[in-house]
Amino acid sequence: MTTLSNSEKRAVIDSRIKSLHHVKFNLDIDVIVENAKTQTNAETLASLSAAQTSVNAQIAALTTEAAKYPEEQA
Repeated sequence: MTTLSNSEKRAVIDSRIKSLHHVKFNLDIDVIVENAKTQTNAETLASLSAAQTSVNAQIAALTTEAAKYPEEQA
């Protein structure tokens, strides 16, 4: 079994955080699109808001986890 180095662990976490930022941006775009409709759907907006809250919580959790593996200076 291979063990990841701290820098490899940090890279995995950073990659996941970046992916979540893409998800967050897409959700932001979905909110803009929904609000641009002549008849917005309150349930859709509530669902998007809940998804944004969830993504923000995941980013915060992973940011805390990443702090356990400080970036190594070259």
